[in-house]
Amino acid sequence: PIVPGQGTVGASGDLAPLAHVALALIGEGEVDVTGSGKREAGRMSAALALKQAGIEPVELQVKEGLSFINGTQAQSAILALLVADARNLWRSAHAAAALSLEALRGTPVAFDERLHAVRPHAGQVASAQLLRELLRDSAIRESHRANDPRVQDAYSLRCTPQVLGSVLDAVEFAARTVDVELNAATDNPLVFGEEILSGGNFHGQPVAMALDVLTIALTTLAGIAERRIEAMLNPDLSQGLPPFLTPNAGLQSGFMMAQVTAAALVAEARTLCTAASVQSIPTDANQEDYVPMGMAAAAKARRVLANAQRVVAIELMCGAQGVEFHRPLEPGQGVRRGHRRGRGLGGPLTRHRPLTPDGARVAALP
Repeated sequence: PIVPGQGTVGASGDLAPLAHVALALIGEGEVDVTGSGKREAGRMSAALALKQAGIEPVELQVKEGLSFINGTQAQSAILALLVADARNLWRSAHAAAALSLEALRGTPVAFDERLHAVRPHAGQVASAQLLRELLRDSAIRESHRANDPRVQDAYSLRCTPQVLGSVLDAVEFAARTVDVELNAATDNPLVFGEEILSGGNFHGQPVAMALDVLTIALTTLAGIAERRIEAMLNPDLSQGLPPFLTPNAGLQSGFMMAQVTAAALVAEARTLCTAASVQSIPTDANQEDYVPMGMAAAAKARRVLANAQRVVAIELMCGAQGVEFHRPLEPGQGVRRGHRRGRGLGGPLTRHRPLTPDGARVAALP
């Protein structure tokens, strides 16, 4: 079905988007049959598409029309997909953070299990454990253990478990919300035996709030990644790495524009963090006088996820370049695996070349 992404306030259900889905089932509206193998594949009327597929349009019975349109399925479906992608991105963000720490000759002391046991937020504990695994057996770490004049690393390195742990806690809150919603009855009225009850289960406030929280969490993940990118490129912060991670600084700009891109993506994500779920505008002659704007929250969250994926991809590229300046010293076991995988998509930057294709390939990694 051809479904518009705008035109719903997320209460009384996602009426407009779901109506377009229902139109296709009853042989009205438009559908996209791209990939069907039909000669006429593409955008066409639902009536023609059903006829070509040998499918009879659904003839709605009592209450079925309401059941199709009076629920939160549109915003819930997007939230479910976002949660899955956010979980993957969370792990990738740790691979990027560990690469950056190795490139900047940071210390994993701040990830010691004892530190996090006395502040046992679930996400923080999981984040620190993952970082310890990634950084285990690092020769880069051992090379500066005894003679490093620094007392402690910058927050973007040292506080990674606290920040990314909070991100995971937010993602799991969204996951619990959508798990309930996908297994719930959200139309109205609902029939209980002989009794028909009119209520408000179609109201998308739980989903909209989860989407807004997820937007903030993903922006946080991207924001701390951008700070580590800057640290690797800035000779005042990079612990001896060449400016902009290029051996020919001055003649070549290296990863300079990559950091500019990351800054732009994070800035845009921050503008999208204003909560949609508090932006109620009454509708339906004020009968629907408080609405959650769930699809607006979903659209913002999707945009922020894409931005965060690209920022993490940039950090992975910069981190991979950074650790290579420490050779023959090798990073931790997990970092080595991530480095090899990333390098399969784009080699070291030794001369000017467009970075966009490399970034797109890394961002598309599952």
